[in-house]
Amino acid sequence: MIKTKNQIIIGIDHGYGNMKTANHCFKSGVMCFDSKPLFTRNMLVYGEKYYLIGEGHKEFVAEKVNDEDYYVLTLAAIATELEDSGITEADVILAVGLPLTWTSGQTESFAKYLSKNETVDFSYHKQEYHIKISGVKVYPQGYAAVAGLVPQMNSVNMIADIGNGTMNILQIVNKAPITKTMATEKFGTYQCTLAVREEFMRRTSRSIDDSIIEEVFINGTADIVKEDLKVIKEVAADYVKDIFRRLREHGYDESTMKLYVTGGGGCLVKNFYKFNPNRVIFVDDICAAAKGYETLAEIQLRKNETI
Repeated sequence: MIKTKNQIIIGIDHGYGNMKTANHCFKSGVMCFDSKPLFTRNMLVYGEKYYLIGEGHKEFVAEKVNDEDYYVLTLAAIATELEDSGITEADVILAVGLPLTWTSGQTESFAKYLSKNETVDFSYHKQEYHIKISGVKVYPQGYAAVAGLVPQMNSVNMIADIGNGTMNILQIVNKAPITKTMATEKFGTYQCTLAVREEFMRRTSRSIDDSIIEEVFINGTADIVKEDLKVIKEVAADYVKDIFRRLREHGYDESTMKLYVTGGGGCLVKNFYKFNPNRVIFVDDICAAAKGYETLAEIQLRKNETI
């Protein structure tokens, strides 16, 4: 969250697995109820409906504007940032992102979707909020997460932003992004989760909870029997090999390029791939994209006075 003279810039990374702001991260799940649910720990109330934030799993959709979920999740993200400063009324500029090759085609519809109500009243964590949405700026995913590192990107570099739903690829040559190298593939970490589920069932005739799979992805291990752990690790290793195969198809050469890995999938590369630490740089901050959106919006606001 960046405070300007009269407005507040809030960066939000609308992930398929997690929603990220500059200071917070929560699951992208949302469940809607017509009446007040029994458990209300992360309840948001908007438009006479009750939403439990972080419940369930948001499946991959190419168009994030097709339902109300991401709008409600956006309200929750705004509230989490304002809550830190005890602010309940604000004039907000949203700084958000879309997959690289989708940015130009979906920017207008996504901005319109997020700003469909100029003012909105809702409650979250039993706190009432009155928000004015004065503008929405949409930036390319992947690039925003490494924007602060671009000044050091001499020669040829590749960005791999590995999220839950997509992987975004971009080359930066001598500090300049090369538009024609942009690519978005539906090959996020959720694809690896699905592969683990299928292989685990095939080998063991049992199902496995996604939280265990996620723990292995993040830490490289978990407190489970060796045979079960072996299944997850083998599938994860194959998935990472496929990541690098796809990167090579988009021009990656580990001998001549530096690779910048951002997004939640970076932990898979760390744990299940033998890489050259001098040529592979990880952006470990899960909130890096949201922070990058805020920085880009602040620069634009300062240059143009208004967004």
